[in-house]
Amino acid sequence: MSNLLYKEFRLAINPFFYVMPVLLGALMFIPQWIFFFVPLYFCFITAPNLFGVLKSNNDVSYSVMLPVSKREIVLARIASIVTLELLHIVMAVVFAIIHNILYSSSNIFMDPSYAYFGLVFVMFGLFNVILFPMYYKTAYKYGAPVIISTVVAVLFAALVEVSVILNKDVAVFLEGSITRQLVILAVGILFFLVVNAVAYKMGVKRFEKVDV
Repeated sequence: MSNLLYKEFRLAINPFFYVMPVLLGALMFIPQWIFFFVPLYFCFITAPNLFGVLKSNNDVSYSVMLPVSKREIVLARIASIVTLELLHIVMAVVFAIIHNILYSSSNIFMDPSYAYFGLVFVMFGLFNVILFPMYYKTAYKYGAPVIISTVVAVLFAALVEVSVILNKDVAVFLEGSITRQLVILAVGILFFLVVNAVAYKMGVKRFEKVDV
């Protein structure tokens, strides 16, 4: 399994995708902005390009020829992409801290707070639980899975932002007390873990039926 993960991080993933979290995280410096765009760029840019490279390199065909199970192939792929998502979140947190030091005025959209990052975890969880089961139905076609999972992520982010703008009670709930924000963050992380486990199980079940 360790060798399979090494293959994912050193061969399957282009080094440029490790730079993207820093470049996109720096967008947190923009004042009065829709900060959900920062993680959404992972869905817009990284995911389609990454799966496109994997397809062009016949990565799945190569992986099944290795002395590993399909279950391990799915686990390594999900682990590598989740790691990239976490890198995006970590860098966004770093730049969000600097943002909050530089700017004291509040945003009409969601501020980069604990609650915001909790909701980012929920958004990525929704993205993954749709992407991976759909992708491993063929382990080849990635267009529809990426598009549909991205649309769901965008709709979730839009729902949150519109709710914050139009309903002051929602804004107060999400950006009120620090304790409540920390609870939202914890719930978001738990949701992220659970749905990724579900995505893994569904992905394995479908991939095992695919004749590569």
